[in-house]
Amino acid sequence: METFSFPEDLKKINDINELNNLSFKIRNKIISIVSKNGGHLSSNLGSVEATISMLKVFGEKDDCIVWDVGHQCYTYKILTGRNLESIRTKGGLSGFTSQDESCYDKFKSGHAGNSISLALGLSEYKIKEKKNGKVVVFIGDGAMTCGLAYEGLNNACFANSLIIILNDNSMSISKNVGSISKYLSKIRTNDLYLNLKFNIKYFLDKVPILGKKISNRFSDLNFKLRSLVFNKGSLFENLGFRYYGPVDGHNIFEMMNVMKIAKRSNFPVLIHIVSKKGKGYLPAELNPEKFHGVAKSNNKIKKSRSFSNEFGRIICDFASKNDKIYAITAAMKEGVKLTDFSQKFSERFCDVGIAESHAVSFAAGLSAAGYLPVFAVYSTFLQRSFDQIIHDVLMQNLKIILAIDRAGLIGEDGESHQGIFDVPMLNSAPGIVCYSPSFLSEMENCFNIALSCENLIAIRYPKGSDFFKPNWIKNEINDFEFYGNSKKTLIITYGRIFSFACQMLENFPEQISILKLTKIIPLSVECILKSCEYEKILFFEESYKSGSISDKFASLLLQNKYKGIFKSVAIDGFIKHATVDEQLHECMLDFQSMKSFYLSQFS
Repeated sequence: METFSFPEDLKKINDINELNNLSFKIRNKIISIVSKNGGHLSSNLGSVEATISMLKVFGEKDDCIVWDVGHQCYTYKILTGRNLESIRTKGGLSGFTSQDESCYDKFKSGHAGNSISLALGLSEYKIKEKKNGKVVVFIGDGAMTCGLAYEGLNNACFANSLIIILNDNSMSISKNVGSISKYLSKIRTNDLYLNLKFNIKYFLDKVPILGKKISNRFSDLNFKLRSLVFNKGSLFENLGFRYYGPVDGHNIFEMMNVMKIAKRSNFPVLIHIVSKKGKGYLPAELNPEKFHGVAKSNNKIKKSRSFSNEFGRIICDFASKNDKIYAITAAMKEGVKLTDFSQKFSERFCDVGIAESHAVSFAAGLSAAGYLPVFAVYSTFLQRSFDQIIHDVLMQNLKIILAIDRAGLIGEDGESHQGIFDVPMLNSAPGIVCYSPSFLSEMENCFNIALSCENLIAIRYPKGSDFFKPNWIKNEINDFEFYGNSKKTLIITYGRIFSFACQMLENFPEQISILKLTKIIPLSVECILKSCEYEKILFFEESYKSGSISDKFASLLLQNKYKGIFKSVAIDGFIKHATVDEQLHECMLDFQSMKSFYLSQFS
């Protein structure tokens, strides 16, 4: 397929058949590359024609395009001159939008619901500075279940340069939930509204001479018809938008016509397109959830047991014995392995959509009513609910369990998805207990402990399976455990990084000992006091450094008058996309890095 340098190249193609053929070629290219590199497949296959239409109409230099989440942008990357072959590889393209790559990307993306608010800032600039061009938001694939999107909509009524393209594919990562999804479905399927709309427009288009003038009144009539059909009118029009749709999201001609009308408008517009997730690839069409995120085809065979799978098994087992356990997810049922739970205990399961803040407050309400809520969430998305953790759980002395999946480095999804900020976040709030199992065999014991705790308790675990586990590791779970006999150097760590510390002990049994932390918040006083016996301490941590456990550990050592040498290695900054092994090495957290650092500093 030819390489595009600029959207201007796309504008040279005016034949609709050529544009449809381009869609076919792009779709095949995406399938080919995602099969090799992994990535978001279904969402990108469903947005090909919409992206072509959008760039045909809004690809001018004065226009700004803002993507929500950003995982639907592969076609956009191709049409703005980027080589998709390197996507999600170290040093290659991001799987999301990134202004580091191209002037056509206005922001780095990865989380949902923020695009309208970001676009309002750009729109305000255009209004104040009297700049030309439109600010176009491409949102959908579940992002409209996110509360932040409605905060943006609520403030958008005067943004006359704003155009929102809502890609309604009836899906997020898991199937859309809630009233908004039902509302969009009602618009999409209401025959009375659709028949009245299209029949009247067809008639007006045939009226000679006066037809154009009458057509200018069609929008007002259209709104009145919607008011009759929906009683209270369109939600979006009541918020100050001119609503166009629903439009076939795979019909380039139809979408371009509507977008051209929107471009001539001097008021905020919402274009509602209806697309099929996974379009053009039958397995993805039939199972869009499964093909939302695809792993590399050349990956090593994955172990059937993973930390996520182990959590799914454990919570089902616990729920069968305790009818107060209630599981919550935020549009990630498959990712956090709650599918079995949702089927076996449907009356005690809730998918709240992309609404992590609501999930925590909802869990607090359940806890106040006597349930034991378990919120399973990726570490990166837990960031969105920090205020609710403090205000609605900790201040109220309520108990919920946070099952924090994808803790630490997670690989190719890049900067926005690394789970490195949950520890500093939780470490800064009072009353939290947090466990970090190092091995699959420790997961069940950690959750058993969680059942007996009175506090908010978090259990954080990484993506994937065990690394190296020596046979001399104790099977029982303690808050901490020392291994080795040397008092010279103590290596401290927790989570899966402990595997590399075990390798260090096997390589330097006379020089080092290791301390395994399982309970990382709060730290044990006994653990601190025993660590003061060592000449040198080296702490390795798969977390952002500022506010980390190693920071807290160092502070407590000083308070207990430790006289030795303390050094720590943790993550400092955002981590770009690469494999987990590459990221661990880059952050000096794998065995070879531990060994090199120890030899250069302490040997």
